Amino acid sequence: MRALVVVGLLAVLALVFVIVAMVRDTQGKAGTAAGCPKGWPLADVTLREPKDVKINVYNGTDEVGRAGSVADDFRNRKFQVKKVGNAPKAVDEVAVLRFGPKGVGSAHLLRAYFLDNAEQQYDAKRTDDTVDVILGNAFQQLATTTEVNQSLGDLGSPEAPTGTCPTSEKDK
Repeated sequence: MRALVVVGLLAVLALVFVIVAMVRDTQGKAGTAAGCPKGWPLADVTLREPKDVKINVYNGTDEVGRAGSVADDFRNRKFQVKKVGNAPKAVDEVAVLRFGPKGVGSAHLLRAYFLDNAEQQYDAKRTDDTVDVILGNAFQQLATTTEVNQSLGDLGSPEAPTGTCPTSEKDK
């Protein structure tokens, strides 16, 4: 009987200890906007639908009119194309994606359209949610729907860049 009382008392103490530890947990909001160090930008890691992604398409190739034809391809895939033009300098890569904290999830989706062969250039000071797509000389074509879906599976979920805190639509 006495052993039963001791075991019961130990169980109650263990339960109280667990509850106190959970209530006082200082890491409960780690990795979220609520646990973000002061001054760090919030990176929107929401994976968007193409219809919700704003892009500018720039030609960094030797081929005249390339940005216009690729912009049309993006429009046909329901992206919001804002600007089309020429890049100030040539790009040798497949593409370069330039974006700020509000464009992290959008840039992640766009990576899949280039089969993760686009260079990413994150700018913490950029305040809009538009992604600049600079086409390079190694670019051939956008991925098919099937290839995009496979690439998204390989890429996994969007991640906040170093020095930022992840946030998403549900956090707002």
